[in-house]
Amino acid sequence: MCPPPTPPPAARPGAGDAPPTAADGPGGDGTFAGTPARVAAVGPYFAVSSGPRADAAGFRPFTALHHDPAPLAEYVAETGRRLGTDQRRVAASTLHIGTAARLWSVALATAALTGRAVDLTPERLWWRTPPSGPIELWLPEWPAGTPGEDVPGALYETVVVRHLGPLDEALRRDFGLSPRILHGNSASALLGAVRVLLARVPDAPWSPLPVAAALLAREPLASAGVLTADTCGADLGGAGPRRAGPRGADDPLSYRRNSCCLYYRVRGNGYCGDCILARPR
Repeated sequence: MCPPPTPPPAARPGAGDAPPTAADGPGGDGTFAGTPARVAAVGPYFAVSSGPRADAAGFRPFTALHHDPAPLAEYVAETGRRLGTDQRRVAASTLHIGTAARLWSVALATAALTGRAVDLTPERLWWRTPPSGPIELWLPEWPAGTPGEDVPGALYETVVVRHLGPLDEALRRDFGLSPRILHGNSASALLGAVRVLLARVPDAPWSPLPVAAALLAREPLASAGVLTADTCGADLGGAGPRRAGPRGADDPLSYRRNSCCLYYRVRGNGYCGDCILARPR
């Protein structure tokens, strides 16, 4: 038996077929009052600081990670140390999917909570590796939203084109990761952020599903795997490759990527749930 339907779009912004635009968000002056704290409250991968900070030592703009081999090599080496592996490709892939998850989490949470796209361009967003836990993100100045902006299009440009594009190129060049692995990581991280949002912010004013669907319909994400939709009505807004499937206990959608992130090569770990090598449940 299917659950009761979600409220219609008139009662729940962003719940219909159309992803939100920035004009739908609160604050007609384009501000995001209190948004960083609201986003960070979702969970560790959603944490982002904004404004001046006294402990800014070690932070660098993302452009350094994209274009300077030295900090990228340091980051990969630190990831491998934490994993307990000397396999550089495994560490590089784990770094990639973790970084993609951080970017998607902040971007999608902002869209779900405000109906707007946050500008996370590499020149604006800074990063550093903490002693433990996920990469730290800092926006010295929280950007204003752009009224009337196409939110999925803005997130695609910021995350896929401006961030993951150059990061993918660097990881292919320096660590031999294939485009298939990298694109699968990006799509898997996107769906992971959506699941966390659905679980922890179920009443968000703007559903993350239509935004994610619009992103998954565009290359290189569209060919990275197959999205399995809940036949009871998970509204995916016309995403790319997908098929109907059974409803999980807590997950209204699942994803089967066409690649492997290589994490199974870390001692004591197995395949991820969406891995092409994992036996379907």
